[in-house]
Amino acid sequence: MDDSDEALVRQSQKGDPAAFESLIRKHQRMICSLTYRMTGSLADSEDLAQETFIRAYRQISAYRAASKFSTWLYRIAINVCLTWRQRETLRYEADANWLEEDDRRNAAGEQATGGSDLTGRVHEALLKLPVKERAAIMLTIYDGLNHAEAAEILGCSETTVSWRVFMARRRLKGWLTADRE
Repeated sequence: MDDSDEALVRQSQKGDPAAFESLIRKHQRMICSLTYRMTGSLADSEDLAQETFIRAYRQISAYRAASKFSTWLYRIAINVCLTWRQRETLRYEADANWLEEDDRRNAAGEQATGGSDLTGRVHEALLKLPVKERAAIMLTIYDGLNHAEAAEILGCSETTVSWRVFMARRRLKGWLTADRE
């Protein structure tokens, strides 16, 4: 953890709200970016980033500097996103039970449409990935973390991160290649 984070965390742990606000300002872009890439929705990503900082504030006294503050914060954000994804999956399944077949086809057709440019196609493909593979890709490729840092954030081994990145790349390549044909 860099010196400024360390000092701000210590002040936050002593009850200084301005210090925690400084930590938010310093790491907000990183967390918002991660939550957006995990959800694909600006509104959801803002809510999840806010939830991340609320949880971090409530748990700041438990932070022990075993890792960088940003790593600790990433882990909270990933857990918030994984919980959100589980809730969304359950909500979707419940809604699907109540919809008729035509409604489901229309909803799937609307979700499947998107931009024709490469960035849009890549973003759509990323959202199709299983959430744990997407998290591994986001942390290693987009955020530039090494596999050890990503493993610490995701709570798994480096080998697992490597496997998830490998599988995600394989899926993405298949989907993006199929889209071009």
